[in-house]
Amino acid sequence: MISAEKLCVAVLVSKAALQFIQGLSLRSEYVVPEEVKAAGFQICADELGSIVEGHDSKKLIIHGGVDGIAEKLAISKTDGLSTDEDSIKRRQDIYGINKFTESEICSFWVFVWEALQDTTLIILAVCAFVSLVVGIAMEGWPKGAHDGLGIVASIMLVVFVTATSDYRQSLQFKDLDKEKKKIQVHVTRNGFRQRLSIYDLLPGDVVHLAIGDQVPADGLFISGFSLLINESSLTGESEPVAVNEDNPFLLSGTKVQDGSCKMLVTTVGMRTQWGKLMATLSEGGDDETPLQVKLNGVATIIGQIGLFFAVITFIVLSQGLFSKKYHEGLLFSWSGDEALELLEHFAIAVTIVVVAVPEGLPLAVTLSLAFAMKKMMNDKALVRNLAACETMGSATTICSDKTGTLTTNHMTVVKACICGNIKEVNGPQNSSKLCSELPEIVVKTLLESIFNNTGGEVVFNQDGKYQILGTPTEAALLEFALALGGDFKAKRDETKIVKVEPFNSTKKRMSVILELPGGGHRAHCKGASEIVLAACDKFLDETGSVHPLDQTTADKLNGIIDSFAGEALRTLCLAYREMEEGFSIMEHTPLQGYTCIGIVGIKDPVRPGVKESVATCRAAGIMVRMVTGDNINTAKAIARECGILTEDGIAIEGPEFREKSLEELLKLVPKIQVMARSSPLDKHTLVKHLRTTFNDVVAGTGDGTNDAPALHEADIGLAMGIAGTEVAKESADVIILDDNFSTIVTVAKWGRSVYINIQKFVQFQLTVNVVALLVNFSSACFTGMNAPLTAVQLLWVNIIMDTLGALALATEPPNDDLMKREPVGRTGKFITNLMWRNILGLSFYQFFVMWYLQTQGKDFFGLEGSDTDDVLNTIIFNSFVFCQVFNEISSREMEKINVLKGMMKNYVFMAVLTSTVIFQFIMVQFLGELANTTPLTVHQWIASVLLGLAGMPIAVAIKLIPVGSS
Repeated sequence: MISAEKLCVAVLVSKAALQFIQGLSLRSEYVVPEEVKAAGFQICADELGSIVEGHDSKKLIIHGGVDGIAEKLAISKTDGLSTDEDSIKRRQDIYGINKFTESEICSFWVFVWEALQDTTLIILAVCAFVSLVVGIAMEGWPKGAHDGLGIVASIMLVVFVTATSDYRQSLQFKDLDKEKKKIQVHVTRNGFRQRLSIYDLLPGDVVHLAIGDQVPADGLFISGFSLLINESSLTGESEPVAVNEDNPFLLSGTKVQDGSCKMLVTTVGMRTQWGKLMATLSEGGDDETPLQVKLNGVATIIGQIGLFFAVITFIVLSQGLFSKKYHEGLLFSWSGDEALELLEHFAIAVTIVVVAVPEGLPLAVTLSLAFAMKKMMNDKALVRNLAACETMGSATTICSDKTGTLTTNHMTVVKACICGNIKEVNGPQNSSKLCSELPEIVVKTLLESIFNNTGGEVVFNQDGKYQILGTPTEAALLEFALALGGDFKAKRDETKIVKVEPFNSTKKRMSVILELPGGGHRAHCKGASEIVLAACDKFLDETGSVHPLDQTTADKLNGIIDSFAGEALRTLCLAYREMEEGFSIMEHTPLQGYTCIGIVGIKDPVRPGVKESVATCRAAGIMVRMVTGDNINTAKAIARECGILTEDGIAIEGPEFREKSLEELLKLVPKIQVMARSSPLDKHTLVKHLRTTFNDVVAGTGDGTNDAPALHEADIGLAMGIAGTEVAKESADVIILDDNFSTIVTVAKWGRSVYINIQKFVQFQLTVNVVALLVNFSSACFTGMNAPLTAVQLLWVNIIMDTLGALALATEPPNDDLMKREPVGRTGKFITNLMWRNILGLSFYQFFVMWYLQTQGKDFFGLEGSDTDDVLNTIIFNSFVFCQVFNEISSREMEKINVLKGMMKNYVFMAVLTSTVIFQFIMVQFLGELANTTPLTVHQWIASVLLGLAGMPIAVAIKLIPVGSS
């Protein structure tokens, strides 16, 4: 990714340049370009950009402030811009669109060129060229060119298969990149508030921003409360910047840390400060995942072993020729045939290195991850970080949010305690009945509290129907107030909001201060019931009169809170306070002296399938823990309903957890299943302890800005795609697009699938490596014969085991059995004892077959005549390939006997097997000269296939040998 230092330098340079230009000429009169006037606007894009990017307050005043800019952009600050097509088109033509110029996808030929850079392939290409020159000089065209052309054809096949695979991956990652950038914002257009993609924003749009949102374009602050902007992504400064009427400049790419506001978009796309930086700096690609790093190490070691064997093989093959030449005294006089023989020995040595270097290992990881990422998109999980796929397969603990993840995230008020009486209010009839039973003053105060002290809003769409915008909790309260007969707009117009302290997870309350029509101020507060009730010293009785809150009434109200929570209701307390004469809005909102209006119980039903998903996790050895800001009784009730809280589990509150010593935490943390009333720091601490002290692989879920530290700390951060803020999504590795816990289990299943698929592929490839090395090495060293597998044949085997093998085994879909085994965890070995057992067992069988055919093959098949060696080598090559075909089937399961289950449904696997067999048939029967083969009889074909097939029952027998699972 782009380094913070580079960004800071770029920002400082651009600011200095702007200030220099402004110092040269601060124009008091701005001349509007003719094309801008003709389009109906009074300010051009460059002028707008210089105001916001340069934080140029003087120039902003010259243009009439935010009101003047809105007028020059031909929009209304309250109704937004007009959406008729002609107006939008003119605006786009003058100001551009909100998209950044993306780097072009590399063409297929670039990947071909990269594949050709492989050192061993270059050496083989040189061998092929020399072979062509010497062969044609000795035997003429075309006979003398067969060996050289065979190697060239094999190299091209390897190159094109590798390039095609890499090119397809690049396209896939490009699609996923586009999906990552799909961000929606709230915008007012034509007087109606609506959700809009950030790509559709235009200068003049009125955007609504809240905590956790990313600023989608450069713009100016219209109105808002307590707005703090984190500009660290641009400037590197971690200290948040207060944005208000005095400092109204908002830059794209920054994030809302606190408060809310309405923003007027002024500059979009490549003209924004972020866009200009994107033009000068290029983003880096994905880093290698931990497994790829580990496998690169394995590949290097195997490659070095292969190089050693290759050198020995070349020396052994060539020593006879050199000693003969030495004895004849012709060491410096070589014939064409002798040069070709030496070249063939060198080509075999190089090809042994090609086969030995398992370049397919990292390819298998990338293929498997890319395949899993694509499939997970269909299963509603967007992977932002490649490594998360494989890490999720090792997860031992999931720290889950409650609201929206375990529950449906559609909240409704079902019970209320107002004026001391508990009423059922789930339904409009019950609500209107409650309204008629309450004193008018209480209803008036209650509606004033709900409609003003909210981060939500009631808006009307083009059909005239109302729509509630805001968090699920805010929406539930607003729905309740509307059911009581309240009018949102009328109630808001009665008073003026002069100060807002938005809800945050530390205070667990939200407050507003209203200026009353007759003068004076009133504060309204709502939040966690225990906290707000503790701030009250008065309450409203059945007649609507205010009475002191004595201990008896406080105990009664606390009992009601507990009873609501016991029914798995989320409780909120609403309170107000009349402010004293002379109160200044610059003072802090008071924390005590409130009058309790009432307590509401909000129900958020558990999502369907969550209980089953938690049970699946438990069976898979994954511990699910719930971390929530809710009351402990509510949290325990929901946790029991989901199957998270068991008899031996512990439920604890955040404040209590904070006070525990390190020794106590060591005993406590493994048993914690529910943490209620938790702050962001509590969640972060829990995740950190699980990761470091207990060596767990932790997956953390969350949706709010407050969850970002824990998501960042966890091994895999999972953010909610619907309810999640942009800050949470930015900190996460995976975005759960449907906010459903069941999807998290699907991600775990895919993670395990990726891990085990790569293990299967490694087992398959190491078996081929061991046998190919031993066959060529042993035949060269011990039989005195030439290596039975030629360079072209070994290259074909390399394609089977590297690219095609990766494609077949790395794209196996997950099955339910994956969630019945223990997780690998942080310390699990990648190449297990089971894998070594299978690799060594099958390698021994295949090597025995090859050795037997080499030494006894002529007698076994009754071969006679001049072409005996060619036929035998072809049989050995054919049998070797079929050993790999059936070994690929056996590798589908490392422990289970039934390896055929589900094979026919895996179309990629079947396509790879079929194409391997067809191409092998063509090579043997029709590419004789090029592939160094000779056509075989039906009996010889049957024998080759049966020798390969015999590997399957032997693989079954090997699986019955007991070894430790680690």
